[in-house]
Amino acid sequence: MTVPEFLAWAERQPGKHFELFRGSIIAQSAEKADHARAKAATWAALQGAIRKAGLPCEAFVDGLTVVIDDETAYEPDALVNCGPRVPGDSVVATSPVIVVEVLSPSTEHIDKAVKAADYLSVASIEHVLIIDVARKAVHHYRRAGASRADVAIVRDGDLCLAPPGISVAVADLFG
Repeated sequence: MTVPEFLAWAERQPGKHFELFRGSIIAQSAEKADHARAKAATWAALQGAIRKAGLPCEAFVDGLTVVIDDETAYEPDALVNCGPRVPGDSVVATSPVIVVEVLSPSTEHIDKAVKAADYLSVASIEHVLIIDVARKAVHHYRRAGASRADVAIVRDGDLCLAPPGISVAVADLFG
């Protein structure tokens, strides 16, 4: 299945979340309360930092798809899109700069190994944040050139996310 076929199909699946991985549809598991809290806290922290910096960006929690290639599209737990405003009827992030995945025990390996690399293959994405609620840690993947990324595991202090030019307290990502 291609991304356009997937997006058309997914719109007809109300109340459920799916991703497309190498042409195959993957259903998303139900979320636990800690997962939902971390997503909400992360969105609030990112949105607050964007407002404070006065940037032409907006934060989203769920809902928008990040297209990786012709046969892969993910729906991150949160993201920051910068530049022109995403059209109101769009389900695709037009210029994602930061993407966030909150770890689930069943997807930990995929999020850290596969998704982080896939997200960084998208030219506009500068930061991938993998939130590990159980360990109260953030795996911060930061673009460091065309084919390289730096990775840091951060447990306290602030995360500097430039571009786009914001900073968020790690503690704020856990609610």
